[in-house]
Amino acid sequence: MTAPEDGVSRPTPPSGNGGVKTLAIRLEPDVHAQLSLIAQLRGATITDEIKAALAAHLEYAKTADDLAARADDALAEIERDAAARREALSALFNASGNKPRARSRKDTGTAPGS
Repeated sequence: MTAPEDGVSRPTPPSGNGGVKTLAIRLEPDVHAQLSLIAQLRGATITDEIKAALAAHLEYAKTADDLAARADDALAEIERDAAARREALSALFNASGNKPRARSRKDTGTAPGS
């Protein structure tokens, strides 16, 4: 992903790098200087240091109770939405006696692979 001046991350085109995403971040000069020194002292790159910090942050987030509660809430909301959509589809097609049929590419006007 790239972050242009508006700060919004956007997907980057595939570059044959196995699905690795690119992310641009803005750092204060003093933070960048410290990060650069840490990387130099460790014989690593700034990217290596950022990846290590993110890995540690993700591990911590997995054990955070508040985040787990939010994830449970999100899963419950997904299940409610899916149930409502199933009911709507069932009502739509069972009321008319019709069953939904798979649409062919010819029906949708799409080309193969799109």
